[in-house]
Amino acid sequence: MFYYLSQLDLGETFGWLNVFRYITFRTGGAILTALMFSFIFGPRLINSFRARQGKGQPIRKDGPQSHLAKQGTPTMGGILILASWTFAALLWADLTNPYVWVVTAVTLTYGMIGFYDDYLKVSKQDTDGFPGRIRLLLEVGIAAFAVYLVTWLGDKPFSTSLAFPFFKDLMLDLGPFYVLFGAIVIVGAGNAVNLTDGLDGLAIVPVMIAAGTFGIITYLVGHAVFSEYLQITYVPRTGELAVLCGAIVGAGLGFLWFNAPPAMIFMGDTGSLALGGMLGTLAICIKHEIVLGIVGGLFVVEALSVIIQVASYKMTGKRVFRMAPIHHHYEEKGWSESTVVIRFWIVAFLLALIGLATLKLR
Repeated sequence: MFYYLSQLDLGETFGWLNVFRYITFRTGGAILTALMFSFIFGPRLINSFRARQGKGQPIRKDGPQSHLAKQGTPTMGGILILASWTFAALLWADLTNPYVWVVTAVTLTYGMIGFYDDYLKVSKQDTDGFPGRIRLLLEVGIAAFAVYLVTWLGDKPFSTSLAFPFFKDLMLDLGPFYVLFGAIVIVGAGNAVNLTDGLDGLAIVPVMIAAGTFGIITYLVGHAVFSEYLQITYVPRTGELAVLCGAIVGAGLGFLWFNAPPAMIFMGDTGSLALGGMLGTLAICIKHEIVLGIVGGLFVVEALSVIIQVASYKMTGKRVFRMAPIHHHYEEKGWSESTVVIRFWIVAFLLALIGLATLKLR
């Protein structure tokens, strides 16, 4: 909405409206708006969920025994994140930009899938929610359609090509198979963040770090001068996605206020699936799919730990980790929850720095 004001022919009378033309200014505005929205509506939402959900999110009985004390904590906190993010995005983003709508559509539809999964778990007081195959089929369908739209918006063969970090001109044209590859990136990112969300504050801070990192990258990729200087792929109009990244940072900070140990509310699949899907879609839009694997390396390791654990147990009857995902492994080794969370935050920050380094090392 504010961007629209900058396009009106009011420059001579209201010159200050020109500040709304700048992506950097609107990104800062989105951060503060989402943060304040969370602070204002967070307590009311938590009290409402606590009254409506009763026993709250069911706790896995086969998980760490220390988690049983969390029984009764309400879930679906992702609604607060998505509401804050959507409100800030509508105020500060350029709503005529098609990339904004593609990312928004994936984020909110993944949030709906996660919400239904959380609803089933809470209403039935069972850790089994949405049937896995149906849920995965919906995720793949949404992701594939979004990737198709992104390839349609761009210029072929560039829009169907995979760019490699550390190499200036190395591109691999996947042709129609890029839709499948992109869908795997988005679905994988969504579920990887979902698996990471197992401890108070563990997922939201790495998501904010990744969103902040991609906010910088989207701004540079969408700026012709900066992208040429850094010798990175230039994707017109994607710089606007930095505003959405800023909104996630603000919404995440607001949510962390209530999710910090001991958590007053859990993110649930409503938030984790949506946030992961958003990161995956951002990577597709700006042709930084591999860089997402670096910046979001913590999520990748969490997902791989589950895959390795399941595969090892099925093939050999033995477990590689004491418990999966890997953050539970360290809890079982005697690390306190706060120790695991803070150390994983540090890892996420270091990976983000490596991801940013790929912009210059070419």
